[in-house]
Amino acid sequence: GAELRAVGINFNLAPVADLNTNIDNPIIGRRSPGSDPTAVGLMVAQFVRGMQDAGVLASAKHFPGHGDTSEDSHVELPVLNHDRARLDAVELPPFVQAMDAGVGAVMMGHLWLPQLEPAENMPASLSHAIVTGLLRDDLGYDGIIMTDALDMDAIDTVYSPGEAAVRAIEAGNDLILIGANVGEAMQIR
Repeated sequence: GAELRAVGINFNLAPVADLNTNIDNPIIGRRSPGSDPTAVGLMVAQFVRGMQDAGVLASAKHFPGHGDTSEDSHVELPVLNHDRARLDAVELPPFVQAMDAGVGAVMMGHLWLPQLEPAENMPASLSHAIVTGLLRDDLGYDGIIMTDALDMDAIDTVYSPGEAAVRAIEAGNDLILIGANVGEAMQIR
């Protein structure tokens, strides 16, 4: 955090709060601190405190948990077919600990949770039921909620940049993230 702040960076899109619970997950793997919800939560909370004590905003990602998927949201829409009891026991504890540590932002994941979001193939990042219902209302998070990059294929193969941005804001996101292909992503299709 101190090194980031020293070079003028005040927002870190980290830590990864996802659990490494699926050996077939092509994207989370070593980006995750581990597979135990309690241990990962402790590490995530300490990362948040250290980063923010140094004056750099932290962002816990990829809510509500991308670890137990078999697809990479950079390429396609992953499905996490768990009920709320499973989420509360496994996927959500690291995010709750990050929130308890005062995390400044939570980044939404591009994954579909059919047991929480009835609209077929609706990513959590664009879901009012998940962004506002689960994160804001049920868990009481009052910090910044942001999308992951809207130019990832889980989003941009289905929605135009404008449509994705509007859906994200309607879902309850405060910040919209566009990745490295910003010029290309913003072209009207």
